[in-house]
Amino acid sequence: MKKEKHVSNSRREFIRTTAIAATGALIIPRHVLGGRGYIAPSDKLMVAGIGVGGKGQSDLEIIHKGGITEIAYLCDVDDRRAAYSRKAFPKAKYYKDYRELLEKEHKYIDGVTVSTPDHNHAMIAMAAMQLGKHVYVQKPLTHDIYEARMLTEAAKRYKVVTQMGNQGASGDGVRRLKDWMDAGLIGKVHTVYCWTDRPVWPQGIGWPEQKAAVPRPLDWDLWLGSAPYTDYIDNLVPFNWRGWWDYGTGAIGDMGAHLIEPPVSVLGLDHPVDVQCSVGTHYIGEFKKGYFPESCPPSSHIIMTFKQTASTQGNLVLHWMDGGIKPMRPQELGANEKFGDNGVLFEGTKGKMMCGIYGQDPQLLPLSRNKEDNTPRTTPLVPGGVDGHYWQWALASRAGFGKIPLASDFSIAGPLTETLLIANLSIRGTNIRTPQKDGKGYNYPGTDIKLLWDKEAMRVTNFDLVNQYIKREYRQGWSLGI
Repeated sequence: MKKEKHVSNSRREFIRTTAIAATGALIIPRHVLGGRGYIAPSDKLMVAGIGVGGKGQSDLEIIHKGGITEIAYLCDVDDRRAAYSRKAFPKAKYYKDYRELLEKEHKYIDGVTVSTPDHNHAMIAMAAMQLGKHVYVQKPLTHDIYEARMLTEAAKRYKVVTQMGNQGASGDGVRRLKDWMDAGLIGKVHTVYCWTDRPVWPQGIGWPEQKAAVPRPLDWDLWLGSAPYTDYIDNLVPFNWRGWWDYGTGAIGDMGAHLIEPPVSVLGLDHPVDVQCSVGTHYIGEFKKGYFPESCPPSSHIIMTFKQTASTQGNLVLHWMDGGIKPMRPQELGANEKFGDNGVLFEGTKGKMMCGIYGQDPQLLPLSRNKEDNTPRTTPLVPGGVDGHYWQWALASRAGFGKIPLASDFSIAGPLTETLLIANLSIRGTNIRTPQKDGKGYNYPGTDIKLLWDKEAMRVTNFDLVNQYIKREYRQGWSLGI
């Protein structure tokens, strides 16, 4: 096998997947495209779903719709969440513990989907890869920066097909943005704004003091997995865990893979070289500021700097805003024209363009430019668009490692996830406090500073206290397996 050559950071020459459409390597089953295609059972990819409620459920449904997979095994720590998928795939064998599933059934599994809370993504994906299984993992790829780096390396080491669940990476919208960028319609980009209305779950609050009885269908110990043990509380599952650092990665962890992915792809951005932030706080009592280090803040504004690329004017500045914070409306946008609750705005030397979540609805500014636009489509599309993101993984898994490029394999998804989690370092740094010398209060040394990031060393160079969040300690009995 030839040694893999170094590939540039221009999103592997803007998403290596585009080569699929150009070469015809990606062939969607005929019945998906409206014909009568048939895949023999012996040729189907045998898939195990781990975390099969909510997003895990829809992942399996779309993957199965591609026509070349058999959903053979289901696994979930909560029988309530698994109920729908168990009905949809009645022949699939069901487990509650992914470790038991992999131990007993690994000989019969080709690929694994992972859609659990963030804190358990890495160890499940790693266990599957070490068994030679192809993996599709929901975003964000991991909870920690260290985990993202390890999964990126493991995918190459174990030669398995990988994909992260940021389906917009395979959508038509981001490719249209690339066409406009390559055609020079907005010149060189100097500033990007990404914003979201998330969180839509509680953040910036204290951990509830009142514990609750664990619902009988839920195995609480398995749900906690790698996280520290704590008593069960109401309303943490199935969704509100996102606001707690032990389990989730906040608003940017949830939505960054959908909103920061377009500028990373279109502009060929690498890791940020520095990051700073300001965060919103909640108040308890009358004029008393709450301190809740276990919880993500209710809102944040994060500013990251990226090194210059061929598409940028000098170093690029990217603003991330969440909790309902939005950038100023572009002057080119009419007073009654929609700006959106989630979106991306590119500001260039010759003009501006924007899109919604997943890169959808790409638009030049002012909007009148879109009626006149006849820019040729030079960036090949992924057949099936966002659904093709799933089918692409299944087809590549059946073909084997290195045969079919993907839109968000771990060589792409890993660095993107690291970028999101580097942003979170700046947030967590604001909650680090040290006692004052007189013992009467605290200092907050991570507030109002710019963190300098060393990609190769995987650490912040000017504020060592925040490096504790790059790699966490797993609970006893749980391991990343390396």
